[in-house]
Amino acid sequence: MTSETFLDQAAHVLRDRRATYGDPRQSMAAIAARWSITLGHPVTPAQVVLCMLDLKLARLGHDPRHVDSLRDVAGYAAVLCEVSR
Repeated sequence: MTSETFLDQAAHVLRDRRATYGDPRQSMAAIAARWSITLGHPVTPAQVVLCMLDLKLARLGHDPRHVDSLRDVAGYAAVLCEVSR
């Protein structure tokens, strides 16, 4: 698979997730609010995305060829750009 094909697939996943879950800025803000309560200190939407990236990277440590996790890393990197604006 070429890198362009891989990124096209990641973009497709992002579009699907947006259709299912809505704007990622709102989704990450909602998760941040919940995690802030759970953890007892403020969590930002960007921190949520960074933690999700860490989760995917930890999984890739077990199997670095797992394509779904690789796509998720690309997707979360894109979401981080959007959330950080």
